[in-house]
Amino acid sequence: MTLLQRIGYYLGGFSIGLIILAFFLNGKKVSCSYGPDARVLKNIKSKKLIYSEAIQLIMNEHQMDTSMINHVLKKGDINFSKSDTRHKPCAIYSIEGDFNEKDIILSVENCDSIATLLNLSIKEE
Repeated sequence: MTLLQRIGYYLGGFSIGLIILAFFLNGKKVSCSYGPDARVLKNIKSKKLIYSEAIQLIMNEHQMDTSMINHVLKKGDINFSKSDTRHKPCAIYSIEGDFNEKDIILSVENCDSIATLLNLSIKEE
């Protein structure tokens, strides 16, 4: 068997494997959150998010709704140097993001079953 035939068999089997894989994973909600930011944000988004009354007042003052918070939780970055990941009983994370040309910093307490928004600060650009 020549080298060209081996490459042909390899590419044929590889393409059949890709087609089968695409068939089985079609329509599935598959994600690959391997980075530390992505894992923590996915964990926080999967839980019920509780807003304190102070946060509600800040949001009303700046005429914002929960879609802004969800956008920051989806597209934001965690600042681990400002976070307290070893805080007991729940870790506290500082999440930084932007929404409508505003820098937004969230402080979220991530417990086992719920996530609580502790602080919200907005900086206009």
